[in-house]
Amino acid sequence: MRRFNKWTVALVWALVVLCSRPVGAQLPPDDPQTPDFVPYLTQADFDRLARIATQARQAPTPSVMFLIDRPAGRVYYANSRRFRFHSDFARAIYLTLDAGDVFLRHNYTNEQRRFLLGTVAFQPRLERFTYEFWEGDLLTPKLLAEAHARLTATFFAPLTFKANGRRHEEIAAQLPTVPSVHAETTLPETTFLALNPGRATGILRLVEHLPPPQPFEREDIVIFKETPLSTTPIRGILVTQPGAPLSHLNLLAKGWGIPNAYVKDADARFRSLLNRWVTLVVTDDGVTVEPAEQIVESDRERERSRELRLPGADLRWRALTDLHRQRAQDVIRFGAKSANLGEVAQARIPDIIVPRGFTIPFAHYKAFAKRHRIEERVLALLNDEQFHHDPRTRQVELAKLRDLISSASFDPALRKMILSKVHREYRGKGLFVRSSTNAEDLPDFSGAGLYTTVPNVRGDEALITAVKTVWASIWNFEAFEAREAARIDHLAVYPAVLIQEGINADSAGVLVTTNPFDHRDTEGIYINAKHGLGLPVVEGRRVPEQIIYRPDSDTALILTRADDETILTFDVKGGVKEVAGTPNQPVLSAAMIRRLGQAARAIEKLFGGVTQDIEWLTYRGQLYIVQSRPLVVRSDCLAEQTK
Repeated sequence: MRRFNKWTVALVWALVVLCSRPVGAQLPPDDPQTPDFVPYLTQADFDRLARIATQARQAPTPSVMFLIDRPAGRVYYANSRRFRFHSDFARAIYLTLDAGDVFLRHNYTNEQRRFLLGTVAFQPRLERFTYEFWEGDLLTPKLLAEAHARLTATFFAPLTFKANGRRHEEIAAQLPTVPSVHAETTLPETTFLALNPGRATGILRLVEHLPPPQPFEREDIVIFKETPLSTTPIRGILVTQPGAPLSHLNLLAKGWGIPNAYVKDADARFRSLLNRWVTLVVTDDGVTVEPAEQIVESDRERERSRELRLPGADLRWRALTDLHRQRAQDVIRFGAKSANLGEVAQARIPDIIVPRGFTIPFAHYKAFAKRHRIEERVLALLNDEQFHHDPRTRQVELAKLRDLISSASFDPALRKMILSKVHREYRGKGLFVRSSTNAEDLPDFSGAGLYTTVPNVRGDEALITAVKTVWASIWNFEAFEAREAARIDHLAVYPAVLIQEGINADSAGVLVTTNPFDHRDTEGIYINAKHGLGLPVVEGRRVPEQIIYRPDSDTALILTRADDETILTFDVKGGVKEVAGTPNQPVLSAAMIRRLGQAARAIEKLFGGVTQDIEWLTYRGQLYIVQSRPLVVRSDCLAEQTK
């Protein structure tokens, strides 16, 4: 990655990654008898020159800075207890007078540079020595080969190149004779991750298999042995499989303001507290579950005291409307998902494509519901005491309602309009039939994963059935429960249907225009990526490739590789199928990471600087955007959390 817009920011990252003393680093008193550097490193020299970094839940990592003076053909192993930065060391021994931005430009971004600058470290997890460069260093295969030759000739033990970021991995792949590892292999095995810190009191439940044997109550705190796509509103979540911050489940947790964490052994660790009232506390450093007193007042009693929210809807607009003719303010006709995507399409942002599509507006569901007396049935349910008090009854009755909608007759005139447009403009294309309601993708209610998408629809009957399936999905049990907790009037909810050309992705995923792991990082963009279609990413069913990209310094930090044992792809008969994948292989190139970052910033700017949650895919080198919505970080819709 070659373009730097802010040298100062880049310099800060160079120093932080390679030279700064992290929290917990041990800098023993400097022995005045220890030299500033040595040209050859023995074990004894390494021990007396190394600074030692200690991170939480990680063994100490000793490291020594190196500087290779290329014209002189000499290696300097610096006293890393005495000098914190390469530039300080180089000036102290009179190799250069450069400092600050000048030193950075001359030695990190210039292929004709004089110095190669990095560190050698002992990796406790690998039990071997590695050498590395700052992730933003614009290395080339020639420079890496030269560094490897110089270092291995002057170091007392075998050395392995540690690739920091995608660019370095791609370079290492071009040099098969240079042993290398990815940065994440040096990290300790993850057994805990705070997906959404918080505190809550409720009844601890365990779900070993999906679907759960019975619906959840609002006061439940649930340990999931299998990670669900979605859930009804509850007070807290623990998952025993690694989760991603951008999964639908965690976006719901953020929207509801409830604690959510990955704890590998949560089912065994907290088994003695099952079916008891507990207080769950999730912080960045760990999780605690302790016995608690029962909360007497029910959520439902508190919620009923709040006024119902009435999402807006223009029920007069009946035209099937192309995406590129929609704008964000059309949310009252087409829902936020469709209207926001129309805004992105209208903006003509360079280097991205919004797949063609059109939307069936709210008015047609309203007419369908009136013809089949759907609203009368819903009103009867809302006035039924057993329906209100028994979640199992709600589950059963809502399933009956969805079946009624799916089997009901379809307006012949609307059918003709839809099929005529598809035959004329989308002949031979697999289509995605997607929900876009007026009760999702809102600033304080994402509705992530609550409604239904039908992928790669082929054939007239399949398309009409898919439209009814999307309409019916506003009565999904999880969607009903989430709206109930948010005090959204169910009878004011309308589904539009976005019919969009399907793209059989080479890679896909989601990103947010923030760093969810460090809210002080104002530059970071967090990207999740998978080979094939992106459904497993948003559903949280697979570990994605996770990347922190920083556009200003043009650097990418790879956090995890994608768990791609299988990938999803289009079935020629319609729908999707699983095929064998390639686990632990890079998903995104350095160039595509950069393109995603640039697109993300442009879309965020388009929506007034509001942090965005963006779904994307790539196919044959093209970048497609298929959704952008505000990232919901908290809502006051759910149960009161304990203070």
